[in-house]
Amino acid sequence: MPNLGVPELLIIACVLVLLFGAKKLPEMARGVGKSLRIFKAETTKLREDDDDAGVAQATVQAQPQPQAQPVQPLPAAAPALSPEEQARQLEEQAAKLRAQAAANKNA
Repeated sequence: MPNLGVPELLIIACVLVLLFGAKKLPEMARGVGKSLRIFKAETTKLREDDDDAGVAQATVQAQPQPQAQPVQPLPAAAPALSPEEQARQLEEQAAKLRAQAAANKNA
């Protein structure tokens, strides 16, 4: 990867100012900063979750295993729904909940 010197950085800055305008650049920088903060927070949470999972797994392995019980067959499950059908069902449930909330407000 080539090294970027001062002249190259100035040219890049000028192109950015010409493309986006001087007023938009601070807003873009704030947006990038917020995005980086959110990204760092989420990666930190993932690392903590991984650490917690490792501790929990070690605890589970240390406990004696109960004897296996016979598994009862599950009742026949409904066929898997497509994402569109799931979304439609969720929208219907949301509409019912909104109607109930509106009825409770009016009562």
